[in-house]
Amino acid sequence: MDFLAGNMGWIEVVCGPMFSGKSEELIRRLRRAIIARRRVQVFKPVLDDRYSKDEIVSHSEQRIASTVVSGAAEILSVLDWRTQVVGIDEANFMGPGLVDVCGQLADSGKRVIVAGLDTDYMGRPFPPIPDLLAMAESITKTLAICMRCGNPAKQTQRLFASEDLIVVGAAGMYEARCRACFEAGTSKQEYFPFARPQRQEGG
Repeated sequence: MDFLAGNMGWIEVVCGPMFSGKSEELIRRLRRAIIARRRVQVFKPVLDDRYSKDEIVSHSEQRIASTVVSGAAEILSVLDWRTQVVGIDEANFMGPGLVDVCGQLADSGKRVIVAGLDTDYMGRPFPPIPDLLAMAESITKTLAICMRCGNPAKQTQRLFASEDLIVVGAAGMYEARCRACFEAGTSKQEYFPFARPQRQEGG
């Protein structure tokens, strides 16, 4: 989505569960902006060091160079004023301050593209994405494929025991689940496969 209203800024949000292609879509939009000769800066939180320390990397191995920041406020301190397009990945790790930062960037005429989880491992809205959705001019909801039944998946299932809200991980630690297969919290089926209902033969 490209608005053509002079120096007007706006916010685009790409949200959904893990493994749904959020980072891939973010990278695609940023590359198109680069092709269009826009000045682009990309940011990601220091917590996200799963695949690379200085790149955004999708699960499909697409990459784009990024600046690592410790929080939303740091984006403003390292931003080049000439930048026209700002990309932010893993917004759910940036904290509530990201809402004001994105608003300031858009108000100053910049295109802001944000990607992040919209729900946590309990299925609850994951700040600051809900507030960003209310502010955004453009919203894209990506869906994954449920690893249990193959239906469209909108939830991120945690597969290990932890009550911490933020635990960075990838395949083997999380999987996508549909509404019917999702278990809020930690998947009991991973730890107790023998507890699954057994099909009974005969009457």
